[in-house]
Amino acid sequence: MKIGVVFLSVAAMLMGCKEKQKEKPKESAIEKVYAEPYRLQFHFSPPEKWMNDPNGLVYNQGIYHLFYQYYPDDIVWGPMHWGHATSKDLVHWQHQPIALYPDEHGLIFSGSAVVDKKNTSGFGTNGEAPLVAIFTYHSMEGEKEGRDDFQTQGIAYSLDNGATWTKYEGNPVIGNNGIRDFRDPKVFWHEASQQWILTLVAGDHAKFYASNNLREWEHLSDFGKTQGAHGGVWECPDLFPLPVEGTEEQKWVLIISINPGAPNGGSGTQYFIGDFDGEKFTSNQQEPKWLDYGTDNYAGVTYNNTPDGKRIFIGWMSNWFYARNTPTEKWRSAMTVPRELSLEKIGDDYFLKNYPVEQVDGLATEILAEDLQVAPSTSETLKVDGLNQSQIQLKTSSRDYTVIFKNDLDETLELTMDSTNSAFIVNRMKSGKVDFHSEFGNKKHVMPISLLDKESHELKILLDWSSIEIFIDGGIYVMTEQLFPTKPYTTLVIKNGSADSEIHLESIKQMESVW
Repeated sequence: MKIGVVFLSVAAMLMGCKEKQKEKPKESAIEKVYAEPYRLQFHFSPPEKWMNDPNGLVYNQGIYHLFYQYYPDDIVWGPMHWGHATSKDLVHWQHQPIALYPDEHGLIFSGSAVVDKKNTSGFGTNGEAPLVAIFTYHSMEGEKEGRDDFQTQGIAYSLDNGATWTKYEGNPVIGNNGIRDFRDPKVFWHEASQQWILTLVAGDHAKFYASNNLREWEHLSDFGKTQGAHGGVWECPDLFPLPVEGTEEQKWVLIISINPGAPNGGSGTQYFIGDFDGEKFTSNQQEPKWLDYGTDNYAGVTYNNTPDGKRIFIGWMSNWFYARNTPTEKWRSAMTVPRELSLEKIGDDYFLKNYPVEQVDGLATEILAEDLQVAPSTSETLKVDGLNQSQIQLKTSSRDYTVIFKNDLDETLELTMDSTNSAFIVNRMKSGKVDFHSEFGNKKHVMPISLLDKESHELKILLDWSSIEIFIDGGIYVMTEQLFPTKPYTTLVIKNGSADSEIHLESIKQMESVW
């Protein structure tokens, strides 16, 4: 066993930066922004104010674009804009000017973006392929008047790789015949039918549309009125194909966020596995499957046009139960780490896995601890400075254990594998500040476990000041949770409840700040 104790000042650990348009900030500003209490160090968050859903995830000309729902005037939800950030590696981000502002048609709600390589829209000039954004207009006036047609779909285009945007003068491109929740378009090019396919949600189901030019859309079909979870409104759909690992088979995946109605309360993301023929999505799946059993991964969608064809997902790391109440002062909300999606067939069923992209591993540098064995029916306690910004990897055949994070105020976060109830449990009830909303620290969060390998399983934990992301067996089981410890966790306790299996703590590594 090697234990490395690292003494880092809070200022050094929490150094960050704030990009202001094209002007590089001074060092004092860098230290101030991204050094506030609870500020995440290797997850994306805006320099200030309110953020929710990721939008317009697209890769073009060496740049990953992250647009997001943004209110630039307060840290609570307000008139929505599209904020904008860019990255070359999916982990280091540069803040860009606001991309889309509200206009006479309404606020700018969630949507997607595509590279129109064939210039089907006609927006491109001089042989350049335009970026085209597709988004929901939300008319506050229409909503206040009690109408049901206050959400429509609009488009905008960029000829400089997302730096500036022009809204289409013919907006909206999809009107509304009286559907109250009619939003969140996700578009992709369907090669087999040589047309654009758009998926949006309409309250309790998904709708599919087709277009040859991104301007004129024809309704194709609907899905989901009698399938999946219906405890709340459907939101943020995403339809895409994935190969089945280890086979030549391909299946289609439909992601649907729902609020409320998630397995542990409030917001969550379900998925369906099926087939798509260019007009209809079909699935034999009746019951919901969940991409993440934690309470803080919502509205996630995937990148279009990735350079290697990988399906990369980013979610909003919050929950509508308490998103407006979390105890941050300068900004609200962060995104999950980017995750690669993959499809595995186990028995006769298909499961969607999500796991951090390899670039995230590149941030895990200094070893804080490694190669520790926890014998059967024993426990080990480690003092680890830097634990609040770390990656932890365990491997074990034990089906009964608890991992506890503690600080010197005796605030605790507990992760438990419980073989008796076939469950993995997160208990954040005493993790720090939990009283800012009644739904935050009111109960343990449970994830049913049934597919673990018989010999052993792997556990990857990413802890980043006010969040924890837990990945079991390559992401077939995932939980994402927010945390607000009053002081950093500095103690790790591993309790092995098995009488015949060891737990191997492979490593604890410090994660670099991306700011």
